[in-house]
Amino acid sequence: MKPVPFDYVRPADVASALKLTGRAGTKFIAGGQSLGPMLNLRLVQPALLVDLTAIGDLKRAEAGRDTLFIGSCITHADIEDGRIPDVTNGALPSVAAGIAYRAVRNRGTIGGSIVHADPAADWISALSALGASAVIHGAKGTRHVRIDEFIVGVFQTRLDEDEILTGVEVPRPSPASRWGYYKLCRKTGEFAHAMGVYHDDRDRNVCRAVIGATGGAPIIVADKTRLFGGKEPAAAALNEEYVRQTMAAAGLADFIEQTVRVAALRRAIAQAVAS
Repeated sequence: MKPVPFDYVRPADVASALKLTGRAGTKFIAGGQSLGPMLNLRLVQPALLVDLTAIGDLKRAEAGRDTLFIGSCITHADIEDGRIPDVTNGALPSVAAGIAYRAVRNRGTIGGSIVHADPAADWISALSALGASAVIHGAKGTRHVRIDEFIVGVFQTRLDEDEILTGVEVPRPSPASRWGYYKLCRKTGEFAHAMGVYHDDRDRNVCRAVIGATGGAPIIVADKTRLFGGKEPAAAALNEEYVRQTMAAAGLADFIEQTVRVAALRRAIAQAVAS
């Protein structure tokens, strides 16, 4: 199928794009790897399509002393290939390299993936583990929302109708930080059926385990003492019962589903400990 007829604009700056927000029937597009198929299937029928890819500020990446800013139109391939700074000791490029297929990574953007808010998307869980924040511009100014709070459900975010996601701010981990990321897929390139992410940065007193691909927002397990029963971090020391309780409290109570996700988290922790 083909999309319904729609008007198309390609603003040159954020201010011009913001003037187009809040209008009925308006959709914003960056890489189009999710929205494009939805347009063709007529699952989305916009009156106006706003292309954000001509906005230079959305393709900007800057590493500061404490954070890395990644513009929302930076592609997965830009991150994978090292065309932007990496302050995460290889964590971001490793995640980018595992997203779908190369053709998708060449066009798909980090901002588009986050705003689309598919629970199985890689960046949502990975950035939640890193403690990253969404940078949002609107008529009332700029605000920052942590990624794990920005995603509220399936295809649902805290982005208001008069706002645009302009980028992501990632805290700079210490050189001693450890990282593990594991997802279960039926075959390469598919969305994950279960996902585990583990980030441990003792120098910054940060420890986050993330259960992803849950059918909703990622589940954060941040109590390191309970996570490992007071022992040193290791896959064998994982307090499985505590993780199950955390998942159940978030609404994921099915035992088989829990088991699969615990397995993914164990493998992520094993990766981190071995790094």
